[in-house]
Amino acid sequence: MIKTNMDTINGILNLEKPYGMTSMETLRRLKRASSQKKLGHTGTLDPIATGVIPVCFGKATRLAEDIMLNEKEYLVDIRLGLTTDTYDALGKTIAEKLPSNIFLKNIEDALSSFQGEIFQVPPMFSALKHKGVRLYNLARSGLEIPREPRKVFVYSIELIDFSSPIIQLKIQCSKGFYVRSLANDLGEILGCGAVMNGLVRTKSGPFNIEDAIPLDEAEEKFRMKEFQDILIPLDTAVSHLPFVNVTYEQ
Repeated sequence: MIKTNMDTINGILNLEKPYGMTSMETLRRLKRASSQKKLGHTGTLDPIATGVIPVCFGKATRLAEDIMLNEKEYLVDIRLGLTTDTYDALGKTIAEKLPSNIFLKNIEDALSSFQGEIFQVPPMFSALKHKGVRLYNLARSGLEIPREPRKVFVYSIELIDFSSPIIQLKIQCSKGFYVRSLANDLGEILGCGAVMNGLVRTKSGPFNIEDAIPLDEAEEKFRMKEFQDILIPLDTAVSHLPFVNVTYEQ
């Protein structure tokens, strides 16, 4: 049950993160608007990305790890012919090459390498830690740290459109999958380089983009104490798990 007392808020907000903002910045704005201290997001999105971030308030923070385990769905635009240090269009350019000899069949063949269980090397510009230090902080200092490949799962990867130099893909994947790394790896296979040009997380478990609340609207709701209709009950996060009915004695 959701408590609607401003002293304690328990529930989940299906937030639509805006472009150009870090996940932590969105969290700080929600903290100020809601006057809550106990809240957390369930899956970082890069500043270049938009879309679904479930935000847990109060008792819902206990479910954050369970929500992060959920399958994710993305729509991504990948730009061919460019390589950057961050693997996305906002990074420092390392190389440029016209993708003049890349055709639809080349892309389809390359994408077949990213199906099912795969091993992926995380990007240096990520929130992972090395000896207690975030990798992106090391990267900004000009350091390159060897990263071990990590096992992730791609449930499906669909080519939506190709209008050179832009490829649009729809990806359903597990926790821990880096779309930026996919873009970089795809560029290496094609021999022309590639970066993530834009990203929308359209789904995270039971939370989807159609029902997501824009940050500005959520802030206003909290400030006006009219947030009851935008918070989701805690049991929604675990609705995929089996359940049993028990008697009072049990």
